[in-house]
Amino acid sequence: MAVSRTARLTRRRRICREHRVSIALPRAVVLSGGLAYEREVSLRSGRRVAEALRHAGVETLVADADADLLPSLAANPADAVFIALHGAAGEDGSLRRVLELAGVPFVGTPAERCRTAWDKPSAKAAVRADGHLTPDWVALPHSTFRELGAGAVLDLVVARLGLPLLVKPAQGGSALGVERISAAEDLPTAMVSCFAYGDTVLIERFVAGTEVAVSVLEAGAGEPPRALPAVEIVPASGVFDYAARYTAGMTAYHTPARLPADVSARVGQLAVAVHRALGLRDLSRTDAIIDSDGAVHFLEVNVSPGMTETSMLPMSVAASGRDLGETLRELIHTAAARSATASAAAATI
Repeated sequence: MAVSRTARLTRRRRICREHRVSIALPRAVVLSGGLAYEREVSLRSGRRVAEALRHAGVETLVADADADLLPSLAANPADAVFIALHGAAGEDGSLRRVLELAGVPFVGTPAERCRTAWDKPSAKAAVRADGHLTPDWVALPHSTFRELGAGAVLDLVVARLGLPLLVKPAQGGSALGVERISAAEDLPTAMVSCFAYGDTVLIERFVAGTEVAVSVLEAGAGEPPRALPAVEIVPASGVFDYAARYTAGMTAYHTPARLPADVSARVGQLAVAVHRALGLRDLSRTDAIIDSDGAVHFLEVNVSPGMTETSMLPMSVAASGRDLGETLRELIHTAAARSATASAAAATI
């Protein structure tokens, strides 16, 4: 009969106590919260990550990204930090750069590589330059929208991209500010609403089809990135906005996605190609859409995927036959080993 990981760990601890042998369990700090619009989602992600890691035998502390963070990490070093922050704090590279300066190991993409992934127009341009499809787009900063006149500018956008359109912040996550536009007269109001979440708005040609999210993992040191089973997303409203993402029952998920084998393979290949083209590390999630002809279009990528009860990366992990806690523990070990190797190399210089 199979013995669970928890049972094995409990037995190992008992044996070590009986023979007076000490074991060094990994220790992790999960960062969640922050001050971004996505704070509540981040707190939910952080709680789930911490629970999964503890179940896998990892001593885990949950911390917020505030003034106490760096002194706490210095006083009580962790093997690695897992970043469950969403929005700018967790994804634009700024916090990661501070962790790099402090010599704190963390799971995920290095700071300098986060900046391109965080900015949707930049990520789309890089992915298109790598030879992949992505819906045509226009990125408009608030200043251009205001100074040149909203009507004249948006008339040109509609003439170029056609209708329907998808309006979203050029930077940000959780689909905050996302709106589908079917009539030109609705575009100015959508733009104004979207500017509440950022200074630049991405207006993208809407592609009808099957929306999927594909998570990519690097399971261990030296392991190539691999795509997990795609999640098919079917929002009741037709648009995968904030409410559809985080309200139970508003979206149906199918994992693995209900796709022909060849299309499923191409979806996974795209996600891995995006991960490599943007120089991402450890984990990422690519959002894409498959049109009626079976063509796969890149939408955006996330370097700090959600980990809530309705988030797609945990669904993909489960569909792959993996345990979430064990998978996260592998990532903690990988980050810790990477840091140890870098420190050893630096010491020989």
